[in-house]
Amino acid sequence: MAQTCRVLLLPGWLDSGADHWQTLWERQLGWHRVQQSDWLWPRRGDWMARLDEVLLEAETPAVLAAHSLGCQLVAAWAAHSKHTSRVRGALLVAPPDVEREGGPPQIATWRPIVRQRLPFPSLVVYSEDDPYAAVDRVLAMAADWGSTARSAGRRGHLNGESGLADWPEAQDWLAELAAPVPLA
Repeated sequence: MAQTCRVLLLPGWLDSGADHWQTLWERQLGWHRVQQSDWLWPRRGDWMARLDEVLLEAETPAVLAAHSLGCQLVAAWAAHSKHTSRVRGALLVAPPDVEREGGPPQIATWRPIVRQRLPFPSLVVYSEDDPYAAVDRVLAMAADWGSTARSAGRRGHLNGESGLADWPEAQDWLAELAAPVPLA
């Protein structure tokens, strides 16, 4: 995958910790984490601009591996960017419901959820007991984004505490999304 497509890791609010599958992918596979200027008080427009910058740094197409608020970043960015053709696909893991009552004030500026269809293939992977989004809300986001949805069972927020380690199954899904579309 590295030769034909680069992988951009898009962590969520507060970044991804040492045991998170994104961190393991970065360390073990050399995939690129998109660094944001403020992980504590994320501003949607700033995060979108940063994703554009990183995508423009190379001519190689990218596949996005997003977790949590990183999924909301992909949706918001795709609705506004002129550079969506640089993305071959997106793995969207555990998208949070930023519109739910009682959410952290740090992510209130991410409302409303952008619900436009994504202009590239995408897979939403969700947990049936994610504390940050009810299954029906995740399935509605996936439908609006035109994404395939896949349950990972009852695994919490699909982060470092979920026991996924380097999550080889998700690496396979990402490889499928990165595959070039055959010409008809």
